[in-house]
Amino acid sequence: MSRTNKDLLVTGLKHLAFTVFLMFTAPLILWQAFKNQEHFLFWPVCILGIVIAFYAVFMGFKGIQTIVNAVFGKKKK
Repeated sequence: MSRTNKDLLVTGLKHLAFTVFLMFTAPLILWQAFKNQEHFLFWPVCILGIVIAFYAVFMGFKGIQTIVNAVFGKKKK
């Protein structure tokens, strides 16, 4: 029976912690963008919020995948 790779587990937890930060940051940026629609920086701020939201989803999947690989090991072909 294999043991848990603790270094990989810590990396996965760091990814998930960063995901939580991005999950609060992206809606805040989007809210600020839509609150100020007449401002000339509306589109750049809106695009930045959308990119951060997609990056949060990506980092969430990456963190969960890393944790699963740490606990169960990588698949052998």
